[in-house]
Amino acid sequence: MNNRVAVVAIGGNSLIPDARHQTVPDQYQAAHQSTEHILSMIKDGWNVVITHGNGPQVGFILRRSEIAARELHEVPLDVCGADTQGAIGYALQQNLQNAFRQAGLDRRVATIISQTEVAADDPGFAHPSKPIGSFMDKEQAERRRQEGWDLIEDAHRGYRRVVASPVPLRIVELPVIRCLLEAGTVVIAVGGGGIPVVASPSGELHGVPAVIDKDLASALLANMLQADLLLISTAVDQVALDFGTARQRWVSQMTLSEARRYLAVGTHFGSGSMAPKIQAVISYLEHGGREAIITSPGSIEGALAGRTGTRVTPG
Repeated sequence: MNNRVAVVAIGGNSLIPDARHQTVPDQYQAAHQSTEHILSMIKDGWNVVITHGNGPQVGFILRRSEIAARELHEVPLDVCGADTQGAIGYALQQNLQNAFRQAGLDRRVATIISQTEVAADDPGFAHPSKPIGSFMDKEQAERRRQEGWDLIEDAHRGYRRVVASPVPLRIVELPVIRCLLEAGTVVIAVGGGGIPVVASPSGELHGVPAVIDKDLASALLANMLQADLLLISTAVDQVALDFGTARQRWVSQMTLSEARRYLAVGTHFGSGSMAPKIQAVISYLEHGGREAIITSPGSIEGALAGRTGTRVTPG
């Protein structure tokens, strides 16, 4: 086996291109398109770990749970994460298995239901800010507050639950991921940033209602695996400075110090879009990472060849 290891992070929105294509068959087809581009990496000798977002899919499960609450028990947030890891992993896994067969490749692929440990005293728990689930009216919001939920108000749409977004500290299933990777298996893991868990004083793990940034968790996984490449797949071919303004300009290369400087400006990258990806790349490189690429799924081959994408290096 080739020793080059890449962690490829697929955005949850990549599996739902628009509101007209969000059914399970639509998502399966989108997974097929993403895996086609990853297949080219595998053919080139990369050992690949695939991570993915799950925001829209978790939202769907929560909505179904709310609608069915009079008939059935509601689904806790950590279990929603596990459900999406299984469903999205299944779609990616089966598409890759079919692609391997069609390409005549003798490769295996496995999905790992992954937990990510966070600190019980992470400051994020004191200041929950990540909106999840549906909007609700004042009466529903008050009932949920009494159940212990944190909520924010939107003047036009009502109230919405918010949860913490703690910093990922450890990928619990890392030894399993590493073992499979060393055996030549393509691994799908740390979906949605991993199921957030905290450890009790005795070391026992239990799930907590939180959302971990999937790009930060992917960067952590890449560092723990000592991966040669962190590739973040997103909606654009390249990173842009002053995005969405008349001064917008695309960037093909930047160094770690430049990435830090651009992020510190505060106006180059959207807080809910590109900024977390740049922060993840910075974290990966600061902890020994060799190279990171940000590009769209369809441009993965071109980005690896240096024709497109944004490449970030330590110096």
